[in-house]
Amino acid sequence: MSPLRHVRGSRPVTAGVTVTSAALLAAALSPTTAGAAEPPTRAAAVAEAASVLADRAGTLGLTPAQGTTVRDVVIDEDGSRHIRYDRTYRRLPVLGGDFVLHLAPDGGYRGVTRATRAALDLPAVTPGLAAPEAAGLAADALRAAHPGETLEHLTAEPELVVDALHGAPRLAWRTDAVAKDSRGNPVARTVLTDARTGARIEAWDSLESASGDGESLYGGTVPLETTPSASGYELKDPTRGGTYTGDAGNRTDLCVLVVCLNRAPAPVLTDADNHWGTGTVSDRATVAVDAQYGTDVTWDYYEDVHGRRGIAGDGKGSYNRVHYGNDYNNAFWDDGCFCMTYGDGDGTLMGPLVSLDVAGHEMTHGVTSKTAGLTYSGESGGLNEATSDIFGTLVEFHAANAEDPGDWLIGEEIVRDGFGGDALRYMDEPSKDGKSADCWDTSVKDLDVHHSSGVANHFAYLLAEGSGAKTLGGVAHASPTCDGSTVTGIGRDRLGAIWYRALTVHMTSSTDYAGARTATLKAAADLYGEGGAEYAAVAAAWSAVGVA
Repeated sequence: MSPLRHVRGSRPVTAGVTVTSAALLAAALSPTTAGAAEPPTRAAAVAEAASVLADRAGTLGLTPAQGTTVRDVVIDEDGSRHIRYDRTYRRLPVLGGDFVLHLAPDGGYRGVTRATRAALDLPAVTPGLAAPEAAGLAADALRAAHPGETLEHLTAEPELVVDALHGAPRLAWRTDAVAKDSRGNPVARTVLTDARTGARIEAWDSLESASGDGESLYGGTVPLETTPSASGYELKDPTRGGTYTGDAGNRTDLCVLVVCLNRAPAPVLTDADNHWGTGTVSDRATVAVDAQYGTDVTWDYYEDVHGRRGIAGDGKGSYNRVHYGNDYNNAFWDDGCFCMTYGDGDGTLMGPLVSLDVAGHEMTHGVTSKTAGLTYSGESGGLNEATSDIFGTLVEFHAANAEDPGDWLIGEEIVRDGFGGDALRYMDEPSKDGKSADCWDTSVKDLDVHHSSGVANHFAYLLAEGSGAKTLGGVAHASPTCDGSTVTGIGRDRLGAIWYRALTVHMTSSTDYAGARTATLKAAADLYGEGGAEYAAVAAAWSAVGVA
């Protein structure tokens, strides 16, 4: 099991309004915002988009059998808007059905970015393979992924979907198999099965990893916003959407996908004098300080830098569970509970997994699920992981904490001598971990997503810092290019702006490395102009890691 994970629900993340294609075809035109002094509201943008979809349903491949649900809306300062949709076919979720509709400031159609252009026209949606059979196949796949391990409380929940990600659209069972290993910690695997033949289409780990004032374990003395209570104070931040931290009491649960059984309770921590932790693991509040602080600085990064308030962009806070499991070498974001969960580590490979870059990494999985929804397998899975590494690193730099200064190593605070290295991943030269890819080739798609992410991590480092040797955060970095070229960096701020724009506007669930190059070039053109140095630097950095 790879360290640092994100738990993804098995149903598409959706928000806003649901509009069937039949309704779209009959929709009346909404009032235009052309000439308006201010950018349109979200509701107005969605209404105008519905009109555009109605007008262009045939061109966009929308039929009365399909439904669309708004997942996200991005409105530029000039009034341009980008509305991201999920699709259903005869009420079944469509994997790879997502698309982004791009509208001009006057509401006019500019274009569309689609995860797939394949036509959705299935002869039937009645499976030949029964749900219990699909469940059994997924359970077998989970057991096979953990050879020699006795799995307990194993459950498998099939959901009928249309798979448009892997070739021609077909009916499929997406089954989330979850269990506990011999130490009581959660394991999970998602299996995609052809609902007609029973053939395996794809399978992937469903735990996407990574790895007041308060006296934290890794960050020194840090400020905390708390909530007064009758008995003192709660570790709950009213200034950041009510985000709070609770103690899971070393219990585990099966709430790792859409099915939640016996969720480990994590009541909010309380304190009498509003001074939390002692900086040592003997005080259970110490790692809670790190977790709350990590949530705070991640929230602040997204709000200060990208104008995004909260993981979902809706101003609502998440919550943290610390002291989860026994010797649990992992941390994960769970879309189902909208929460972060941290293990204490086993003390040999890892310590408590509550460092800043881990917090930023994991919560970014939540941002990704609410935006591009990059599928967690193949090249898109590597990009999903890289997105979390990139923003986890930028969170660490943004925090500007002298006790944990920014660098391009992932998890350097949590690894212990028994791990065999001084970090989980190295973004300047990913292959230093012995597993990750520095450069793209056709085999990258077959790597574990934590290792195929190396190509994008390498790109991000080169784009921000450039090639060659330098010292950052007291750590020596050296980043050779794959083609022997010299790359001049454009800085971390512009890297973050370009990647965030690409993630929220131009990437879809099926984006691969070639698509990521296109998406980031479009983002650079949007932000700085197609003739700018930033656009040229993006192209050069991708070429330097073998993505041409």
